[in-house]
Amino acid sequence: MSPVLRRGLITFLIGLGVIAAALAFQLWRAGGDAGGFAGLRIGGPFTLTDQNGRTRHDTDFRGELMLIYFGYTYCPDACPTALQNMSGALDALGDRAKEVQPIFITIDPARDTVEQMKLYAQNFHPRLLALTGTAEQVAAAARAYRVYFEKVPQGGKDDYLMDHSSFIFLMGRDGRYLTHLAGDASADAMAAAIKPYL
Repeated sequence: MSPVLRRGLITFLIGLGVIAAALAFQLWRAGGDAGGFAGLRIGGPFTLTDQNGRTRHDTDFRGELMLIYFGYTYCPDACPTALQNMSGALDALGDRAKEVQPIFITIDPARDTVEQMKLYAQNFHPRLLALTGTAEQVAAAARAYRVYFEKVPQGGKDDYLMDHSSFIFLMGRDGRYLTHLAGDASADAMAAAIKPYL
């Protein structure tokens, strides 16, 4: 093998190793693996504030299924798509939808105030609870659900996006994890995933 070809192969292998290490690090930061959540505890206690200024705890929803999505109101595409599809799934369930509490938890509490969450929630299902809180409260909830998030500066001091994992969690009437869907799951797929638990 020529020296040039050998150097090229070594460079390629090093690059491949760096990419693999970066992917492994991102999966570790997200608290999951490429295949799902096998072996991980998902969910737990939270204390947050809804869009009407009322303090909410995870235990408030015992006896109901919870459909939970973590995101933020300034999200350009993934979050509104997920919430719109959640709304569509509830519409598809008809009267049975009253057994499911849709919940949107911000990962950007600095901008997602109670007032901002109230305005944003009006764009989706009328039963959607939009929850915010202190940075510590939000971080604790995200840790409980193994949700990764990180601020990504975009130029100006207050101009940023939030990089975050995008999953919709279905939690049981006892608050325990049942299943999850990708954030871009269709309304029909979501309704189909919920129906066996009604």
